[in-house]
Amino acid sequence: MSEPTLWKVAVKAPFPQLLTYSSDLPLVRGQKVLVPLGKRSADGVVIDREETAPTEFKLKSILSVEEEIPPLTPPQLQWALWISKYYHHSPGDVFSLFYPPLAKKGRSPAKDLFTKSVEEKKITLNAEQQQAVEAIDATKGFSTHLLWGVTGSGKTEVYIELIKRKLAEQQGSIVLVPEIALTPQLISRFREQLGDEMAVLHSDLTEREKTNQWWSVVDQKKRVLIGARSALFCPVPNLGLIIIDEEHEASYKQDESLRYHARDTAIVRAQYEKIPIVLGSATPSLETWKNVGDKKFHLHRLQQRAMTLHMPEIKIIDMTDSKHDLARESFLPSWLSTELYRELQINYQNGFQSALFLNRRGIAQTVFCQDCGFIYKCPNCDISLTLHGQSHLVCHYCDYSQELAKTCPECKVGAVKPLGLGTELVQEDLQKLFPLAKVLRVDRDEIDSRARLEEFIEQMEQGEVQFLVGTQMIAKGLDFEKLTLVGIVLADISFHIPDFRATERSYQLMTQVSGRSGRHHPGKVLIQTYKPDHPSLTYALTADTAGFLNQELIDRTELQYPPFARLACIKLSGNIQSKTDSLSHDLAQNLRGYITHKNLSVRLLGPAPAPLFKLRNRFRYQILLKSDSLPVLHEVLQYVSHLQSAYRELKVQIDMDPYNLM
Repeated sequence: MSEPTLWKVAVKAPFPQLLTYSSDLPLVRGQKVLVPLGKRSADGVVIDREETAPTEFKLKSILSVEEEIPPLTPPQLQWALWISKYYHHSPGDVFSLFYPPLAKKGRSPAKDLFTKSVEEKKITLNAEQQQAVEAIDATKGFSTHLLWGVTGSGKTEVYIELIKRKLAEQQGSIVLVPEIALTPQLISRFREQLGDEMAVLHSDLTEREKTNQWWSVVDQKKRVLIGARSALFCPVPNLGLIIIDEEHEASYKQDESLRYHARDTAIVRAQYEKIPIVLGSATPSLETWKNVGDKKFHLHRLQQRAMTLHMPEIKIIDMTDSKHDLARESFLPSWLSTELYRELQINYQNGFQSALFLNRRGIAQTVFCQDCGFIYKCPNCDISLTLHGQSHLVCHYCDYSQELAKTCPECKVGAVKPLGLGTELVQEDLQKLFPLAKVLRVDRDEIDSRARLEEFIEQMEQGEVQFLVGTQMIAKGLDFEKLTLVGIVLADISFHIPDFRATERSYQLMTQVSGRSGRHHPGKVLIQTYKPDHPSLTYALTADTAGFLNQELIDRTELQYPPFARLACIKLSGNIQSKTDSLSHDLAQNLRGYITHKNLSVRLLGPAPAPLFKLRNRFRYQILLKSDSLPVLHEVLQYVSHLQSAYRELKVQIDMDPYNLM
């Protein structure tokens, strides 16, 4: 009888290393298996053979093979192990993302996820679109392409033509879009061209629907997968193309557990699969723009709107100007300039739709006592509660809520007053100004399901809505024929966030929101601000994206921030403030000693309290590591992983290439 074979297995458990098991079963690399782990069993993936059996413990045997799941391919295995190493995360947890949530057996028939029947429409590409398609299609093997096109320039049509060419070669494609952009509008545009070849994965699907969609791709019944960032892990057979739409979107970065960036990991997957990847954006990220400048990415430009219309006229309204206060009609709310009000009136009278953008929900962000200064705060998060309706106070981080008292709960005599502005108040004020109009609000409070989103889109498309008020949910991915006026109520909200990417994100948001206007008729954009000379506005005014990006690169060079240096954030949290503070400083001191002893070119900042210091009853600190050398930075992070067992009272999390420093 032959000796059992030894195998290295990535087990779904918080272990940084592969575990060794024996097996008499006929196994291949990439196969999904069930293994014993302590007193329980766990899923795992067979990685490679192990030549030497460990001597310090008795070897256990693999329990069974998941026969229905096809083995992962060598490129998929290499890619998953790269993710585990780069983001300092358990390899078994990474591999778990490759599989559907439920078993295939006994599944119900696949339900049609598309609520509308659509007729195929013929696409006619203009010269710029055709040139981009031919140039991308001509490249063989791995290559990265930036499709930089103004809003409304027809990037989607380029994607579809590229996908059709891959289908003709019997190859599959993955299209990633930000979750917020996965609207019925977008899905319909793809489906009318790709028909039954298309599968969709997003968070609103049930576990069974996700499983059915996954299998429809893996069984090659469908060869095009469209979804949010997690769709990237689907093992699409014979993959020929990856597309990342709105590549600049911060939502591609996962903020919990495995803190991967979908765009960056997608580029590495394309590299292992030896296929092209296309990044699309009207406002490219600084990282992508620098890679274009360094000739690592190919650039393809779409400079004209596909419908032959010009870009909307943009005007900045200075809210600090005393003339505006004097000119403002007495009946207007303080947030609304006379100029924007008049444009809203004209647009309404002409039968067109207007949208007002404000990236804050509720009535007001703070409620305080005018006598003693008391502020209603969340007991779990140390953040001021947001007022909704007339008396409902809510924490937008942990969902704690309470009712607003008529008098101050602190001094018992003072009157409480709301301070600030949110979409709910804008909607109320607008409805008073236009009592016969339909004013629709789109934010997370109102749109809590895909069904509600579909209902909102249908109301806009049917012309039932005259005014749209919303947060960033209305900023991208939407195309309404009659929407010709966009008003940005308060551009300043995103200017002062304590993050080095704040200016970049502000410019992207201004440009994307502005791009909703005038996609079918001449459009206007009015931006209200107390800081009209802010760089994100001065460049947005002339739609000078290249100028903005180049200036921002200069600023980043001087400060040695990405893309000119690499960052990692060590996030530390605990239940007791004094102990968390003490342990965080001790860990930082330990790290400084290691960096000095090894003479590593790493700058350590902190620990410092996170801007959101108390969140869900945990006290939060951050250590920021900055280096010009990626290998050196990873060496320090490996040491952090080694230290974790010595700081069990701290929750220690590594965030490589952080996007959220709050």
